[in-house]
Amino acid sequence: MGLMQYAARRVVPAIITLFAVILLNFLLFHAMPGNPFDLLLRDPRMPPGMRTEMAHAYGLDAPLEVQFLYYIQNIFSGNLGISLVYKVPVTMLVSERLVNTLILVTPATILSIVIGTVVGTLAGWKRGGKFESGALLSSLFVYSLPAFWLGMVFIMFFAVMMGWFPASGITSYGMENVGLLAYLSDLGAHLFLPTIVLTLVLLGQYALIMRSSVVDVLAQDYILTAKAKGFKETKIIRDHVFKNALLPLVTLIGLNIGLIVGGAIQTETVFSYPGIGRLIYESIATRDYSVLEGAFLAISVSVIVANLVTDLFYAYLDPRVRH
Repeated sequence: MGLMQYAARRVVPAIITLFAVILLNFLLFHAMPGNPFDLLLRDPRMPPGMRTEMAHAYGLDAPLEVQFLYYIQNIFSGNLGISLVYKVPVTMLVSERLVNTLILVTPATILSIVIGTVVGTLAGWKRGGKFESGALLSSLFVYSLPAFWLGMVFIMFFAVMMGWFPASGITSYGMENVGLLAYLSDLGAHLFLPTIVLTLVLLGQYALIMRSSVVDVLAQDYILTAKAKGFKETKIIRDHVFKNALLPLVTLIGLNIGLIVGGAIQTETVFSYPGIGRLIYESIATRDYSVLEGAFLAISVSVIVANLVTDLFYAYLDPRVRH
C-alpha cells in the first residue's frame, strides 16, 4: 500500500472522530449541573425577566436539538459564540489564551524530549550500570511528581523565600510600554519556573520509553552484526540503535503534543498563568458554556490532527506499518 492510500484510509476515521467529538463536546457541558445565569444574576434587585431575556439572547431557551444545529452552523462559520463572563467572542479569547499556552509549553516540550531522549538512549546503551540505575530512579521520581505540588514547591522556594523569579502571571504590570529587550527579559523571568516544572514532569516518560526501546533494539541480530564488524560505539548508536529505537517515541511525542495544546491546567492554575488551561478552569467554575465548548473543541482538533500526523510520519519512517 502506498503512502497516499494509507493517508486516505487514516483521514476518514479522523473526520468521523471529529464529528463524534463535536457531538460529545456539545452534550457534555449542557449536562453539567448548575446554570451560568445562577452565577451571573445573583443580585436580588435584578428584574424577573432579565434571566429570560439573557437566555433568549444566548439561544439557551431553544430546544437542545435546535441549539446543536446552531452550534454546528457556527463552528463551520468560525463563530463560537460570545463568552457569558468575558463578554468577548470566544474565538478571540481562546486564540489569545492558546498563544500564551504555546509560548509556555513549546520550550518545555522541546527540552523534555531532548533531555529524555538523550538520558533514555544512554541508559539503554549502558544497561546494568550505575548510570542506568540513576537514570531509571530519577525518571520514575520526576514522572510521579504531581505538577501542582512541584509548582507550589518551586513558588515557595524560588519565588517567596529566595525572591529570584515572579510567582505568577506572564508579564509584570505596565511592561507593554517598555522596550523589547526589557519586555523579553520580564517574560523570560515569568516563564522560567512553569517551564522547568513542565519539563521535569514530562521528561521522565520520554526517558523511560526510550530506554526500553533501546534495550529492545540492542537485542536484535543486526546490532550484534555491527559489533562483530568492529564498528565504533558512536556509529552503532547513531546509525543503528537511535533511529530504530526512536519509532515508539514518535507515537508518544505525537500524543503528548496534541494533549499539550490543551494547556497544563495544573501548572497554569498554580502559577496563575493566563493560558487556555487556566481559562478552562475558570470557565468550569462559572459555567461559561461557550468558552468551554470552544476550548475543548480546539483541544480535540489538535489531538486528532496530532494523531493523524503521527500515523503518517510513523508510516513514512517504517514502511511495514503501511502493509
